[in-house]
Amino acid sequence: MTGAGSGTAAERRSYLITGGAGFIGSHLTDRLLAEGHKVTVLDNLSTGRLSNLDHAGRYERFHFVHGSIIDEVLVDELVREADVVVHLAAAVGVELIVNEPLKSFLTNVRGSEVVIEAAHRYRRHILVASTSEIYGKNTADLLTESSDRVLGSPGIARWSYATAKAVDEILAFQYHRERGLPAVIARFFNTVGPRQSPMYGMVIPRMVRQALTGEAITVYGDGLQTRCFCHVHDTIDAVLRLLDTDATLGEAFNIGAGAEVSMLDLARTIVDRTGSTSEIVLVPYEVAYPNGGFEDMRRRVPDTTKIRRLTGWSTLRSLDDILAETIATMRSELELELAAAER
Repeated sequence: MTGAGSGTAAERRSYLITGGAGFIGSHLTDRLLAEGHKVTVLDNLSTGRLSNLDHAGRYERFHFVHGSIIDEVLVDELVREADVVVHLAAAVGVELIVNEPLKSFLTNVRGSEVVIEAAHRYRRHILVASTSEIYGKNTADLLTESSDRVLGSPGIARWSYATAKAVDEILAFQYHRERGLPAVIARFFNTVGPRQSPMYGMVIPRMVRQALTGEAITVYGDGLQTRCFCHVHDTIDAVLRLLDTDATLGEAFNIGAGAEVSMLDLARTIVDRTGSTSEIVLVPYEVAYPNGGFEDMRRRVPDTTKIRRLTGWSTLRSLDDILAETIATMRSELELELAAAER
């Protein structure tokens, strides 16, 4: 396969990125355009933002299509014109999943079915984005790609998202095994960085915004649950390495950082870094999600041995780097909001 990161004219390719106006998708779009590729983004802008694509719009090789992944005719047309499909579009974020579980489930399952079927129809190389939610409540020291899935009741809305993404993976796996679809699956673990919205429960941008505006910083539960945060640029590098290597086809790969931090320590660090006077407030889950449908995981740490051995990938940016960049970006956004309000 021709390398996605190449710069020679003969190796330049045409990419379709579903959900490309979102946080991860827009960074991938910028990277591919900078490397000389053609990029088409399909996004319904339900959670993505056109402003994320401001830089991409300067390129003649960029094309934006406002539409849905469940539009079979549109998806067919766009996949047929692409060399590579990166399927990122999905209903994302804890709050959205809990508040709109049926819509989220149907979008994630049916949308992936439409995109994967089209990729098979035209024999397109496809990367399907999955999630650490796949592992559910498994609290093993390190989660490998073969770790068991430990899910709660189907009546809990959060597990509908994990189940939908599992269905996406099953579709990709079986299309590869039974019909030869060149597919690879990327399981993202808490990707963060510039352009990530504080909406829909995204924890770092939410806490940073609260700290900078002097609001109480809300930490759910007892705050001792831990997560590992991976910078979006490291995530994009992993995605391109997976697409560059034929040996990844038919396989799933964890993409994430290894440094673990509790939500309470994260909040304290953000207060310290921003010089904020904000109070840190523990909020019980039943108060944060009064309609129910939510269960949390105590910890979630990825084992990335598989992708590191196969592609040489590793994370280059620390949590300190992530926080410094997020704080600077959020300060700029708040200044723009204030200037706009004063006009």
